[in-house]
Amino acid sequence: MSGKPLRTCLYDAHVKLGARMVDFHGWEMPIQYAGIIDEHTAVRTRVGLFDLSHMGRVRIQGADRRAFLQRILTIDVDKVPPGKCRYTFFLTERGTVIDDLILYGGGPDDLLVVNASNREADLAWMRKHLSGDVRIVDETFTTALIAVQGPRSVETLKRVLNIDPSGMGYYTFTTLGEFFVSRTGYTGEDGFEIFVPTSRAVEVWNRFIEAQLAPVGLGARDTLRTEAAMPLYGNDLTDQTTPLEAGLDFAVELAKPSFIGQDALQAAGAPTRRLTGLVLESKRIARQGFDVLSGGKKVGTVTSGTWSPVLQKSIAMAYVPAALRKEGTAVEIDVRGRPEKASVVKLPFYRRKKS
Repeated sequence: MSGKPLRTCLYDAHVKLGARMVDFHGWEMPIQYAGIIDEHTAVRTRVGLFDLSHMGRVRIQGADRRAFLQRILTIDVDKVPPGKCRYTFFLTERGTVIDDLILYGGGPDDLLVVNASNREADLAWMRKHLSGDVRIVDETFTTALIAVQGPRSVETLKRVLNIDPSGMGYYTFTTLGEFFVSRTGYTGEDGFEIFVPTSRAVEVWNRFIEAQLAPVGLGARDTLRTEAAMPLYGNDLTDQTTPLEAGLDFAVELAKPSFIGQDALQAAGAPTRRLTGLVLESKRIARQGFDVLSGGKKVGTVTSGTWSPVLQKSIAMAYVPAALRKEGTAVEIDVRGRPEKASVVKLPFYRRKKS
């Protein structure tokens, strides 16, 4: 995206809180407030507050919307019950990822939440494949998306919004009081995402701030999602990778009615490379693009890497040959010209304890 960065309706609220703002895929967003480690720890141990209003929110309407979604999504839309969220993909004809997204299924229409970096391209791609009575309504600039994440999320929504989300299942959505709420997130913790009109966003945000919730920026959002091995488009997923290579088979139903990219995935068979977790012996950080080595030869490339505040270790994800994915396999990562020892671990790096 060219030109002046976009701002969410909460921009002034972030500045007031002393957030450090950065350009993130054309949006001016908070990278941190108190500091990445403090914000990360707040989410893992208590609760944190996120502005996700830069994410694309696209309503799909019309009598033929389900047939349209069945064609463009990798999951069997007909099997998604009302009130259920499902992770899914848009794919190229080659079976590679255009975007990963969440479908909010059922009701008089359906909602798609897509990545901020891909929203305009996603809209153009969907319109290219339109047929029948289908309307695509971009609600990104008329709504805001606020997330509450962490082990105290349920009690926080009760206390701050006077609603009780405890009866909601994971990856479901409903209307509670005056709020449209989903039990979803991108941190590896329990949590909720709240959709509100832009006219009410500041009021709702401030209610959480006044309740002493820690605001969390994109920096800690990245360390949280990496610990939980949740992929980021542009890093772990691109139009050069398939969902099967990324180990996201659960979101690809190859036996469902025809979807774009299905033939290519079926023809390709089992992936020869897979997204793999790595833990370094040293404290040096393996950044995106660093080479993974085995026997002195390049065998893969780091897609995401960070310091894990929970594990107190340097962690990374990379695509490597399937033969090297066995837990405990020793490799090296070229960190700025110096090979660092690493070993293969099972993903995710961090998994929360279920209550």
